[in-house]
Amino acid sequence: MKVKYILIAIVFTSLFIGCKSKKHATRKSKKRAVNVEVIVEKPSKKPSKKTPKLSITNATLHYIAKYKDVAMNEMRVFKIPASITLAQGILESSSGRSKLTINSNNHFGIKCHKGWNGGKVYHDDDKKGECFRVYNDPKKSYRDHSKFLADRKRYAKLFKLKSTDYVGWAKGLSEAGYATDRRYPAKLIALIEKYDLHKYDLQVLGKKKSTKTVVVEEQKPKTHQVVKGDTLYSISRKYGITVEELKQYNNLSSNEIQIGQLLILTK
Repeated sequence: MKVKYILIAIVFTSLFIGCKSKKHATRKSKKRAVNVEVIVEKPSKKPSKKTPKLSITNATLHYIAKYKDVAMNEMRVFKIPASITLAQGILESSSGRSKLTINSNNHFGIKCHKGWNGGKVYHDDDKKGECFRVYNDPKKSYRDHSKFLADRKRYAKLFKLKSTDYVGWAKGLSEAGYATDRRYPAKLIALIEKYDLHKYDLQVLGKKKSTKTVVVEEQKPKTHQVVKGDTLYSISRKYGITVEELKQYNNLSSNEIQIGQLLILTK
C-alpha cells in the first residue's frame, strides 16, 4: 500500500513538472534574427567640366591679349615692330595651340641651329625629325626670337626700315629666308590688318591711330570673287586665314564653291 502511494506521488510530481515546463516554454518569446542592411553611399562623382574649345578667332584674340605686352616690350628693346612679332607668333604657333608651342614654349618655330645649348625637341617640318629649341618660359621664346633677328646679318636691312613699316618687315623676312612659304608675307600682313596689330606699334611709339583708318576697316570688309581653279584651301593660303574661318564667315557647310561666288574674308 505504501509503495502504491509512493508511485502515485511520483507520477503526480512528474506531471506537475511537465506542465510547468510547457507553460514556461509558451511564455518564452521567440527571438527573431533581424538582418540589418547597411548602405554606404559613395560620394557621387561630379561630371568633369571640359573646357570648351575656342574658335580660331577667339583663340587668336586670347593669344593677342596674353602676349601683346611682351611683343611691345621686345619692340622697345630691339626695334622690331610689335605687330610683326605678334603676327609671327600667331602664325607659327597656331595662336598658341600647336604641339611645339604647348610642349616646348617655342612660339616662332625656331630650329636648334649651331651654337644652341638649350633644350631640344624633334619635330617634322620641312624635313622629318628636325631639331627645335625648347624654352621653359614663353617670354624666353619671344626674347630669343628678337635676338635671332637682331644677331644675324641677313636680317640687318630690316632694322633700317621704319618701325611702322610692317609691310616692309613682312616682305623682308621672306626675302631673308625666314620661311619657305611664298605666301608668308601676305599671311603676316593679313593677320596684322585683320586684328589691328599695328596699333601696338603706335602705342610703343606714343602715336595715335587715325580714326579714318579704323572707319575704313570697319565699313569695308575684304572679299574675294571665286575664279576658275580656286578652292577654299588655296584662297585661305592666299589671304593668310584658315579654311574653317572662310566657312564660318560665309556660312558654308561644305568645301564646295562656285565660280563668281563672292566670299567674305574677314569680319
